[in-house]
Amino acid sequence: MVNLPLAHDLLWGMTPAQLSADAPHWAVESLAAGQPVVVRRALSAEGFVAVGVRGVAREQRLAAFMAVDAVTRRVSPEALSHVDCQRDLPVMHALRQVRPLLDDCGWVWGVSGSAGFELASGFVAMHEASDLDLILRTPQIITRHQARELVELFDQAVCRIDMQLQTPFGAVALREWASGSARVLLKNAHQAELVIDPWNPQEQAA
Repeated sequence: MVNLPLAHDLLWGMTPAQLSADAPHWAVESLAAGQPVVVRRALSAEGFVAVGVRGVAREQRLAAFMAVDAVTRRVSPEALSHVDCQRDLPVMHALRQVRPLLDDCGWVWGVSGSAGFELASGFVAMHEASDLDLILRTPQIITRHQARELVELFDQAVCRIDMQLQTPFGAVALREWASGSARVLLKNAHQAELVIDPWNPQEQAA
């Protein structure tokens, strides 16, 4: 692969043989069924990428490492922004609600979480109480005012919507950036730290 996978990308090609010997049975079954794994934020050895294996139950999540050479297919969250499915669920209604609004913003956005997983793979992951998880590529700063406007739009949807802003230095939660907090939590592969400006994390309070 030319480009290294990014957090929230879905990858195909990992097999049960790539799991550790003590991996839970549900993880083995998930990979044996051909399910993708999701890229997570963590450091990995050269030639490997940190991933998460997803099970049926919410608590069934396993951190693992996948050989980059084993990747046979990769789907990014933004590739799913206009994918639909016929399941009559609040999370899908919410996606249809916000899709035109986000398209009109001109930013690159995508679908992650259970909705992204099911839309990309066809494996059932969404349910009646699912949240809609979104990502927004933000190479340039989004003001707190813009963030609050987005939150207000999302709060009119039929289910909870959570969005991560993907800055060049890591990810920050939209709702946290929209809040009045002086510092917000910025997460990347190296650490999670409280910063004043997620687009300029070196800037710290005196």
